[in-house]
Amino acid sequence: MKAKTYFAFRIDAWDTTGDKVVEQLAGLEQKKFDIEKATLICCVSYLRKRSKPMTMYGYARVSTRDQDLSLQEHELRSAGCAKIYREKASGAKADRAELVKVIRRLEEGDVLVVTRLDRLARSTRDLLNVLDEVADRGAGFKSMKDTWADTTTPHGKLMLTVLGGLAEFERDLIRARTGEGRKRAKARGVRFGRPSKLTPHQRQEALRRLAKGETQSDIARSYNVHPTSIGRLQASTPPFRREEAPAAAAQVTI
Repeated sequence: MKAKTYFAFRIDAWDTTGDKVVEQLAGLEQKKFDIEKATLICCVSYLRKRSKPMTMYGYARVSTRDQDLSLQEHELRSAGCAKIYREKASGAKADRAELVKVIRRLEEGDVLVVTRLDRLARSTRDLLNVLDEVADRGAGFKSMKDTWADTTTPHGKLMLTVLGGLAEFERDLIRARTGEGRKRAKARGVRFGRPSKLTPHQRQEALRRLAKGETQSDIARSYNVHPTSIGRLQASTPPFRREEAPAAAAQVTI
């Protein structure tokens, strides 16, 4: 149903000829035209925004500077990409500048296109992380050589969902195996962390020298280590072990 617009105007008592009323009516007609024009502009802008054409952005990458990007660029342009972002960097790097740029450029309804999946990521986890960022911007993803990797189709979304589930399952298995391996290693007496800079004999000798009153700096300088290493050794050694060190030195002297 068409909406009606009502306007109010004033009639002055001194306006005997009615000129003011005519002027107001003319102004109202102009206002009505302006309102209808503004409404039409708003409707057109809304429809243009809703019917925004899909923009395809290409991403081409090679690992070394000696490799050429021309083949990937040709394939991406043939696929209809409006702009291609080129990069010469290792796929193992997470902070690739051109990849960050193209993801920031994506808007709702756009599509990120690559020639092959390995041009975008080297591992399943990295691929899923990138696709998650693309999806957060309301955009899609398509791989030209891997036709199943296409989030613009229901089948592609299903395949990537299954892939994400398999990756999560694989991480759980790796975590479980790693935990079991650490437990077995600890049971065998394996110590984790950085190896000690001092041999067992040097540690005993350092404790004996500390018991005799030598400073940590002098002892550390003789072993070419930092004084904090000697301090940690002293702090981590139980008191009865420190008392045994001079006794052992006396037995050796006798």
